[in-house]
Amino acid sequence: MSDRTMARQVLLFIWFLSLSSALGQVSYSIPEEMAKGSLVGNIAQDLGLDLKRLKSGKARIYTGDSAEYIELNKERGVLLIKERIDREALCGQTTPCALHLQIILENPMELFSVTIEIVDINDNTPSFEKGRIHFRISESAILGSKFTLEPAIDLDVGINGLQSYMLKPTDNFNLKFKNQPGDGKNVEMVLQKPLDREKQHDVILVLTAVDGGDPQLSGSIEIHISVLDANDNAPVFSQSVYKASVTENAPKDTIVSTVSATDADEGINSKIEYSITNMQDNVRQLFDINKDNGQVTVVGIIDFEKARNYEIRVQASDHGGLTDSCKIIVDVIDINDNTPVINIISKTNVIAENAMPDTVVIMINVQDPDSGENGKVQCSVNENIPFSLKSTNTNFFSLVTDSDLDRERESEYNISVTCADEGVPSLSSSVTLSLQISDVNDNAPVFEKSSYEASVQENNTPGLSIFTVRARDADFNQNARVSYILEDSSVNGVPVSSLVSVSADSGVIHAVRSFDYEQIKDFQFRVKAQDGGSPPLSSNASVKIIIQDQNDNAPQVLYPVQSGVSVVAEIVPRSADVGYLVTKVVAVDVDSGQNAWLSYKLQKATDRALFEVGAQNGEIRTVRQVTDKDAVKQRLTVVVEDNGQPSRSATVIVNVAVADSFPEVLSEFTDFTHDKEYNENLTFYLVLALAVVSCLFIVSIIAILSVKCYRWRRERMFYKSGANLPVIPYYPPLYADGTGTLQHVYNYEVCRTTDSRKSDLKYVRPCSESIISLDTSGTHTLTHAQRGKLNNDDSFDQVRIIL
Repeated sequence: MSDRTMARQVLLFIWFLSLSSALGQVSYSIPEEMAKGSLVGNIAQDLGLDLKRLKSGKARIYTGDSAEYIELNKERGVLLIKERIDREALCGQTTPCALHLQIILENPMELFSVTIEIVDINDNTPSFEKGRIHFRISESAILGSKFTLEPAIDLDVGINGLQSYMLKPTDNFNLKFKNQPGDGKNVEMVLQKPLDREKQHDVILVLTAVDGGDPQLSGSIEIHISVLDANDNAPVFSQSVYKASVTENAPKDTIVSTVSATDADEGINSKIEYSITNMQDNVRQLFDINKDNGQVTVVGIIDFEKARNYEIRVQASDHGGLTDSCKIIVDVIDINDNTPVINIISKTNVIAENAMPDTVVIMINVQDPDSGENGKVQCSVNENIPFSLKSTNTNFFSLVTDSDLDRERESEYNISVTCADEGVPSLSSSVTLSLQISDVNDNAPVFEKSSYEASVQENNTPGLSIFTVRARDADFNQNARVSYILEDSSVNGVPVSSLVSVSADSGVIHAVRSFDYEQIKDFQFRVKAQDGGSPPLSSNASVKIIIQDQNDNAPQVLYPVQSGVSVVAEIVPRSADVGYLVTKVVAVDVDSGQNAWLSYKLQKATDRALFEVGAQNGEIRTVRQVTDKDAVKQRLTVVVEDNGQPSRSATVIVNVAVADSFPEVLSEFTDFTHDKEYNENLTFYLVLALAVVSCLFIVSIIAILSVKCYRWRRERMFYKSGANLPVIPYYPPLYADGTGTLQHVYNYEVCRTTDSRKSDLKYVRPCSESIISLDTSGTHTLTHAQRGKLNNDDSFDQVRIIL
């Protein structure tokens, strides 16, 4: 190879590499037969990729079905020779010879095309198929007669291929190239000096084939010529070139063409035999010629994908040894006999449902070895799926997302990719790919209702299950795991968490304590449902708890006020008519509804025929005219009962004095010996209790002083003995460090009557207690200071006597 030729190739390669890089492709040129592990090129640098990208993208080489001659070193970012490359075995006589491969990257998916041209080196010597060529030539052969020689075979191409022939000696013959010199395909030996059988029966020549490599290689064959008697005319073909066509996969014995040659001689010298002289290719395995009539037929399998045309060299020879040659150019007609082959280059088995549009999921390569319309392939996917195919390169397709994915709507897709060629009839192939959609936390929990309402009976047991709230999350696995949380709020200043609790897993709402309808009738709070995603999503619902009343409160009598110290009497004049209003029993029930409906009835009376009680209003009225025979002191027992189930009741005693004057009443009601005894006994017990408490106080003081003295003496004794031991003080029960106090406070009130001989010691309830009175205007709370007003109400025409 000359220096000028090498320089041109280098410049051409640099220009081609620059153009390919601009188009997003990289091309290299390397000689064949490079050692394993030899450097091809720095692919990372030429593609502008970082070495980290090669590793994270799991870079790899895709070559289709061809052998892998090249490997990728991801640590260095270079391409290396994996197997020794023989250009002749890889490409034969095809030039240029190149390897086409793709670099595949993932996350995200990328594809780069790489072309590696294999440059021929002179590693093959020209050779002949036979060991010797034999001719029989008549001595009368005319000058200029041509004899076709077997061509030499040199597997190299270009300048390294067969360039010329040399013939020695050249006394009678010289060489002539039928086409252009250096073609190396058809060389003829031309007679330039008559043969003389009488001088030389046999002529031995040496034909040498020489290539153009450096160093130059050559091969030789011996030509043996037997000189015969005269044969004046050589066979002549009617055409030097024949053209024919044959369909691939044509059956055997299909006639391709017929050649014809004539010989002007007569007899045995005019009989012509035909033969195929191709030596280098496989023509003789595919075609055969009838040696008598020159008919060429198919004997092998014609495959368009292996060769699109054939050149059949035919020789006609007579019995005198004279020959002529021609060639048949056979074009192979392609038929659509190959279905497209789908190769999965890269595949993602799982894709997140929040993947962006145009995210590459699968990359495929489709190959159809047919040509023309038969080799054009169109691919498609099944309908109604959020994916589409995009052609990224020749015969390369990418399956990408073309709309939003929703795992809750479809968690898996079976994608059928169908590729069909444009032949008639069309051939197709398909592959089904399974793609899982992974979940992301894009759905918040949803309650069955936005608001709930439930009821619970008062006086419930703490921990009682009230009812259950439920929320559902359309996501999957951890993202769909719902936890229930009670939102912070307060009810009448009390944290709602002190009233109810929510089970985090089940959503069951429990009562934390026992409810009292009289304190709280209903309350509201919010429950939040939160999933286990990251970040978590949540929603909430409002819950209203209604406390249902129970008949757990007995009626309370507000009037008349019951006192164990004084006697209250209502005065009825003897002139009172029928229906005279004596007094009115006032009572309330803090329950509600029918539990608070009160009814009054007279349980006992001194004279049941004199008084009656209104069942609904508690009014005590006279039933008949009061007479002189009626007793002054009348005692009525009234029962107040509610309408609950079971009902509760309260009893009140009403004292009535039937008299016209106050002294008469006073004389009757002061003669209560049992009341006097009760008051005297009460005074005695109170004085006794005070004395006991005082004694206990004095004993406690003495005990404390004793302990103090004891400890002082112990400290003095330990100090003198050198001991330094801790002294543990002892306190008697109920002792408070500091000033001792009694545990209870008692209040006393002394009341005197008009009779100086008698007095009452009355126990007074704490000042915080109140009496509730119900009148027509509503419910009011009355203090002790207001009781006198109630006692002086003119509507009852009563006198309250305290004895």
